[in-house]
Amino acid sequence: MTEPTTTGAASASALRSNMLQFSAPNVATLYVHYISKFQNGGIFVPTSRMFELGTEVIIALTLPGREERFAIGGKVAWVTPAHAQHGRSQGVGVAFESDDKSKAARAIIEAILGDMLTSGRGTQTF
Repeated sequence: MTEPTTTGAASASALRSNMLQFSAPNVATLYVHYISKFQNGGIFVPTSRMFELGTEVIIALTLPGREERFAIGGKVAWVTPAHAQHGRSQGVGVAFESDDKSKAARAIIEAILGDMLTSGRGTQTF
């Protein structure tokens, strides 16, 4: 008798458990959560859920002034715990993958943020 193998349904279930949602209602919110220092861009997602570094996640991302929602794959690159110093929110920093969807989302985000990216104002990220 052979052991059953994991199917797409099981891996799809695991992937759903690693789904995060982030909606930036305005440009200021997007600015304080966007991570331009990651090679392919990234986003800080406030969450009380626990993730380990390197965990693969999918972010359902909604940007200001845009109706479509992006499904961006990435990996948890850092974790900010509850009660972090300097008033930082609990959550995870997710580095975007290098696929076409992630590159398109990064280009749109950086176009929305424009000169704000070099402003040096404080963020949730660095």
